[in-house]
Amino acid sequence: MAKWSGVIGYANPVAEIRPGVWDFLIVERHHVGDLVRNTRRSEGNERIVENLLLNNSISLVADPYARDNFFNMRYAMIFGTRWTIDTVDVQYPRLILQVGGVYTGPTNAPT
Repeated sequence: MAKWSGVIGYANPVAEIRPGVWDFLIVERHHVGDLVRNTRRSEGNERIVENLLLNNSISLVADPYARDNFFNMRYAMIFGTRWTIDTVDVQYPRLILQVGGVYTGPTNAPT
């Protein structure tokens, strides 16, 4: 089991722009944990450029912020790239994150 250290991006709702549409503030927080599963898969046999997906699992001990905001987790930084968090399995005191494709949504990084 490999060790992992990186940031997790949380999308915290700030204001409701119109009914059902929210504006989010992305907050990045540093976490450490274990890279439980480290695999990759590609999707799209009939495409010229295949989609690269990870099938990785990260197990981290939840600090109070992660415990209270796990439903706002959007991405995890792995190997220098932001990857979408597909599922969060709560096994208190740990959170098991399953990551998938490359994250293309908003970040708090300067553009």
